Amino acid sequence: MTLPNPQPAFDRLLKQQRRQWYRTIVTWAIALLAIAICCFLVGLWDEKRLSDGIPSILNLLHQMLPPDFSDARNWVKPLFDTLAMSVAGTAIAIVFSMPLSLLAARNTTPHPLLFQVSRLILNGLRSVPELIMGIIFVAAVGFGALPGTLAVGFHSIGMVGKFFAEYIELVNEAPLEAARAAGANKVQVIYHGILPQVLPQMMDLTLYRWEYNFRASTVMGAVGAGGIGFELIGALRLINYREVLAVLLVILFMVILVDGFSSYLRKRLV
Repeated sequence: MTLPNPQPAFDRLLKQQRRQWYRTIVTWAIALLAIAICCFLVGLWDEKRLSDGIPSILNLLHQMLPPDFSDARNWVKPLFDTLAMSVAGTAIAIVFSMPLSLLAARNTTPHPLLFQVSRLILNGLRSVPELIMGIIFVAAVGFGALPGTLAVGFHSIGMVGKFFAEYIELVNEAPLEAARAAGANKVQVIYHGILPQVLPQMMDLTLYRWEYNFRASTVMGAVGAGGIGFELIGALRLINYREVLAVLLVILFMVILVDGFSSYLRKRLV
């Protein structure tokens, strides 16, 4: 009895592996070429221009030293405004993202039309930068922390809702089937089968988004939306670089505090 020759199968497998390697190499080559073209278009290959900018940067750093904290007592309220903007904006994002994410997830949406509409809303909110939203809300409700909060919150809805929907779509179907077999309705399936699986991820994303929103809130002052960013922009307009450095150091300190507190909450809650 003659055994079958395994050579043809081995050759086919080898050719298939080679084709896969060729595709991978071509894909990486195209990606690297696209990156190189983009770097050329924005001037990253312009060595003369980059080298000429080094003395200007060093001169600017010289003008920023030492930092001027003489007006620091007037930054306390703007700092708390910025912190409040980040907390309130994150709360707005979570409140609106939860129902939108359930409509934007394929396994929980009640109708394909609602799925498309909710996805369109999330994409639209995510595509508008916070600064543009800040300009719109300043024109609508006036100056202060309120337009900054609304801008940060509504932009966050688009991002948070998208991730929440993806978390929901990736849940294990076994608990959902068990809940349906036990006679649970759709709301009970979501409450008992989906939320226990995604809540840790949602909490982690919420804390991360709060960190991001604090940093985003600091630049809302550029459009008159209040906060410590307004003090930073004011110092820049007066070309007071020593005060600019002082405000930046204060912002850095607050970012470190927010990041540390967020990490503490993540360990305790997630």
